Amino acid sequence: MQITSKGQVTIPIAIREKLGLLPHTRVAFEIDGDSVRLRKVEDGQENRRQTLIRSMRGRASVNLTTDEIMALTRGEDR
Repeated sequence: MQITSKGQVTIPIAIREKLGLLPHTRVAFEIDGDSVRLRKVEDGQENRRQTLIRSMRGRASVNLTTDEIMALTRGEDR
């Protein structure tokens, strides 16, 4: 199995059927050493990224425009 240029892989049908992974099913990826675990996210569960984003929302302490942030990210002089 190969990863596409968009970072996609196809989950084999036997695995999708066994786990009930239907189209639009939410899944989460978990790093386990040098492996990745895919798990079905049950309704009402948030993944770690969503929890982090929610906790950080509205906490910015520096007033920068989007263009200024992008310049910093790119290493450009302002």
